[in-house]
Amino acid sequence: QKSTKPVMVDFYADWCVNCIEFDQLTFSDPRVKEKLDKLTLLKIDVTKNSEEDKKLQKAFTIYGPPAILFFKEGKELQELRLVGFKNADEFLAHISRLGL
Repeated sequence: QKSTKPVMVDFYADWCVNCIEFDQLTFSDPRVKEKLDKLTLLKIDVTKNSEEDKKLQKAFTIYGPPAILFFKEGKELQELRLVGFKNADEFLAHISRLGL
């Protein structure tokens, strides 16, 4: 809530193939990295699928990773919620709606 930049919350798990693809193919792209520098980044590890993980996912109505949520001024921009894999070009087109 205190961030002056938009916030990206990335729900991921070590066993999630799409999460690994995001890290290796999308988030490693130099163009994506440049845009991500303009965001406050939070990564939530739900690998263990613990009771705490389940409660957190339920609180955000997330059914499983990968799920990426965007917030501005403490409020989720629900129209920008991502579920599933996006390649670098698709991700860049998506986050362009943040005005970065």
